[in-house]
Amino acid sequence: MSTHINAANKGDIAETVLMPGDPLRAKFIAENFLNNPKCYNEIRGMLGYTGTYKGVPVSVQGSGMGMPSMGIYSWELITEYGVKNIIRIGTAGSFHEDIKVKDIVVGMAASTDSNYIHAFDVPGNYAPCASYELMVKLSEASRENDIPFKAGNIVSCDVFYELKEDWWKKWASMGILAVEMEAAALYMNAAYNRINAMAIMTISDHFVTGEKATAEERQSTFTDMMKLALETAIR
Repeated sequence: MSTHINAANKGDIAETVLMPGDPLRAKFIAENFLNNPKCYNEIRGMLGYTGTYKGVPVSVQGSGMGMPSMGIYSWELITEYGVKNIIRIGTAGSFHEDIKVKDIVVGMAASTDSNYIHAFDVPGNYAPCASYELMVKLSEASRENDIPFKAGNIVSCDVFYELKEDWWKKWASMGILAVEMEAAALYMNAAYNRINAMAIMTISDHFVTGEKATAEERQSTFTDMMKLALETAIR
């Protein structure tokens, strides 16, 4: 059994897992989208559930905030429970006027200011990227369900409260769409262990306009992203 999900037995967790940062978002998805959801983890309040969506087993597991937390939970899911596909469903901050609050952004690649890659002893820079297989499935699900998204490079940052107000502008100048805090670690864990991973985010904050979603909206109203991830998961 794993250290942080050790209430779960092998077989309790599906091969495809959706990972919101907020465990209460995991609870919301389980209760509103999955049939017969069963909670397999409550340790540290990091809720995890398994149920079915349109007859297909799917799990949803909170990851917590930041790359260290995502790194722990995704690693244990992969190495201890045999998970083959992980789809992060979270929030992000937009760097561009045409990417608005409540838009969906998919990280084709995840730049980062983190040194998480040091764990893998790579002799140089590494470009973490999403699974092409999941991207194809996402595109199909998007067309069939009329849920649009924007895709491109995002950045996973270690620090939420940056001291320099315009820190994000240099990332934006390189075409980075948005910032979040988990995808790069997920992509590295997935690459090393040869599984599929993808990060889907709803824009909750806007660095250009200053607009922000409320805490309640972040937890429970980004349902287009949730549905898009689930439709991707069952293909």
